[in-house]
Parts: sequence; C-alpha cells; structure tokens
Amino acid sequence: MISNKQDFIENAYIASFSNARAIKRHHHFYLGPTNSGKTHHALIALQHAQSGVYLAPLRLLAMEIRDRLVAAGISCNLITGEERVLMEGAQHTASTIEMMNPSKAVEVAVIDEIQMLQDPDRGSAWTAALVGVPAKQVFICGSTAVTKPCIAVVEAMGETHEITYLTRKTPLVLEDESLCGKRYSKPKVKTKLQKGDAVIAFSRKDVLTLSARFRQWGFTVASIYGALAPEVRRTESERFNSSAADILVATDAIGMGLNLPIRRVIFSNIYKFDGFASRPLNATEVRQIAGRAGRFGIYETGYVNVLENDERIHIEHMLNVDDTTDLQKLPVSLPFSSIETLSVKLNTRKIAEILAYIQERSRDQDEFFEQSSLNSQTIQAAIVDEHAPNLSLKDKFIFVCAPIALNVAFEKDYYLLCLQSVALSHPRRLPTAPAWLSTTNPKHLEAAELLSHNISLYAWLSFKFPQIFIDSCQVSALRQQVARYIEGALLTQAGYGEISREVDFK
Repeated sequence: MISNKQDFIENAYIASFSNARAIKRHHHFYLGPTNSGKTHHALIALQHAQSGVYLAPLRLLAMEIRDRLVAAGISCNLITGEERVLMEGAQHTASTIEMMNPSKAVEVAVIDEIQMLQDPDRGSAWTAALVGVPAKQVFICGSTAVTKPCIAVVEAMGETHEITYLTRKTPLVLEDESLCGKRYSKPKVKTKLQKGDAVIAFSRKDVLTLSARFRQWGFTVASIYGALAPEVRRTESERFNSSAADILVATDAIGMGLNLPIRRVIFSNIYKFDGFASRPLNATEVRQIAGRAGRFGIYETGYVNVLENDERIHIEHMLNVDDTTDLQKLPVSLPFSSIETLSVKLNTRKIAEILAYIQERSRDQDEFFEQSSLNSQTIQAAIVDEHAPNLSLKDKFIFVCAPIALNVAFEKDYYLLCLQSVALSHPRRLPTAPAWLSTTNPKHLEAAELLSHNISLYAWLSFKFPQIFIDSCQVSALRQQVARYIEGALLTQAGYGEISREVDFK
C-alpha cells in the first residue's frame, strides 16, 4: 500500500520537527510476528546506505547492531543515555530510541519494535522517532498492533508509505500436553526439560531460584532479567548462543528482539505483576515471548509450553486472538519549553505543580497525539522540589527525566545524593568499588545489581552535568568490574528455595 497524500495537516507537534519536515520522507513498514525477518530486511537497507541510524528499544540491542555493522566493515557510533562510543568518520549510529537526534539528517533510519508505542512510560520515544527522525527512508519494524494510528499520523504529515506483511519463517507449535499435566509437579518438570529450552519467569527471585534448581539437576544455565546490566545480559546471551548453557531462564526481557537459539519457550507462569497487580499475560506479550522459539536457520520448528494443562488454554487463546491495540492517539512527551512557559503563567517554580497542571488539561486536545501519563514523573518532580527547591527549572526537569526506580530505597538514596551535589555545585566522585567485588561469594549479587544501577545513573548525569560528575572516564572500568562479579555470582547463587507458584500453592 502506498499513500500519496500531499497536504499535511497543520499540527504543532508535527511541525516541531523541522528537519524531518524539510525532507520528503518515505516510510517502509515491515510488520509481522517474531522470527519473520522484519528487522533483517531493514538492516540490509541500513548497511547499504551512505548514512543511517538504528533506533533500539534496549541498550543491549543497540550494542548488538553496532557490532554487526562494524563486523560488516561499516564504521558505526554507539550512543545511549549512558555512553558515547564514537568512531572516526562514522556515518552510521546505533542508539537507544530515546537518543534519537532530530537534527542529524541521514539516508536510512530503522525504528525497531514499533509496538512499544503502547508502553505507558516509554511510548512517546517511538512517537518522536516516527514523526521526527530526519531520514529519507524510514524503516518501521514490529507487530501489527499499532499500525492504524501510525498510518494516520504518516498521512497527516503528507508523507508516503508502504506496508510489507511478513510471516514466520518457522512454524510455532503449542505442544499438546503441558510439562506437568493436570497438576504442577517439580519432579515432572525435571524429567521434561531439554537442551534449548527457555523457561520464562516474571520476577528476579523466580529466575534465580529456577536457575539454581536447574543447575542442581545437572543442566548448565544462562540467566537474563531486567535488573542485570546490559553487559551481563549480553554475556549470558552469548553463553546460551554458544551452547555453554543448556537452558535459558529469563524474564520477558527476551521478548524485546534478542536473537537467541531457543527451541522451546516454557512459561513458568501465565501471570505477571505490572506494578499495580498480578494480571494474565496479554496477547502481545505472549506472542513476543513465545515467538522467540524456533530460531530460523537453527530449528525447523519452534515449540511453546506451560506447566499445567489449564494454563495452556490461556496461551493458546493469546496466540490466536487479534492483538490490535485500542490505541487511538500516539503518546508524546513534554518539551521543556512548555514547562518554562507554564512556570511564568502559573507563577511557580515548583515543577510538580506544573506537571500536575499539564496532566489535568492535556486530554482530547489533539486529533493524533496525547500527552503520555505524567504520574511517575510528577512523583519524581515532587521529590526534586522538596530536596532542591532552588535548583533551576531546567536542572529540575533533567532530574525529573532521570532513569531511576524510586521504589528501591538504595537507588532513591543515591539519586538524592546526586541531586544534592548539583544543588550545592559540589563535585561527586564515582561510587567506590566495595571489597567484595574481588571475591567469588555470590551473597552480594543484589548489592552488585543495585551498584550497577547507581553507576548507570552517574554515567547518565555525567553527560548533563560534567562539571559535577567528574569521573566519567572511570565509569567503564567499574562497570566491567561489577559485571564480572555478577556473571560469576549467577553461576553459583543458590536461589530462594521456592518459586512464586510453589509459595501460592501452599
């Protein structure tokens, strides 16, 4: 399908990306399930372009594509919120999608995992890329879940597009019998596990517990979960890729485009906690995760299974139901200029008050876009106002946007120390490496994960306030030291005894 609509609709958000509007862009939608070659097609175009950018949902994927381009003889930069790895003369860049540069024109841009528009926290970054990446040819890859609102916006911009629907290269089969039959049984799981299995859990504790258990049963295991630094996830992925690990135990993080030689995906649970409550997995989640089974070129068929027969009903339904989103408008983030304007209008320097005002008045004001939820940012803003009331509005906004889990006390405490350093203009050194980093005792695994998060925050802030966070050149060495400790700890940690379903079963 090719659209030739020429008159774009006047829209402030669309017009704000002046460099993209100055280019006659053409959009190539490569849509379909996992293992259908969507991103592969787009990357071929990227490799043959004189200049280009790959916009990734994860830092790990940006690293992977950068390495792929370099291996093909193409100089490529890596840019994320935490690092800038620049190659002399490079005309290609792999970056996380939040780091999309609306000012640098390129020949080809690849926007991966477009269905992430549905993400309540990060979806606005995909909107910004779709509307604002300044590339002649824009390749948009992902599922069909959000096609309708994307096409509406492309046509509103007066830009052309075509859609290529792809199908899986290998069949995906839901096995007839669950691993345990009618009732969950730990001994039955032990007898049914096979090399090439990926067992999916939905909490760090469950991943670690299952990993330790499977090792006790004689399997070699790789572990991937969200709290791990990208460097560690990469090492664990490579262990599974190279057959150094028989089985992968992972959270749904593997559903985000990671290329892994998985023969069978096994859901250890069909419920996940989404920050508010435990809920059944939705269709997009099930398809993204299950679809990782049956890697093309390695297996002729991919298999999916669960632990109990009753759970199989839900997975089968999710694999077959239409997963088209009810998303009508694309989410957009708040530009700092709006905050400055409202600060004057409301006569306040409290950024939390400004965000709350915007949240209350942002609904139904645009035909194509809506303000993404500001709930979490407003909470973060209230903390900034309380602890650094005299900070400039611009600096407050930076801290409101900082990547931090405020519900984790260790991370919040370090965030406040960093905030105080900026408020007082006092230089802050990188966290000191604890003595246990040089040991092999796995009991500090969680502390190492938290330390890696603080290092990431330090690295992120060092690009915003280089005069305060003065040890940026030492970040890489400490990050690698922490990663090596975590990798060793994952191989020997003992888990937590029982997984969540076993606790609930009692």
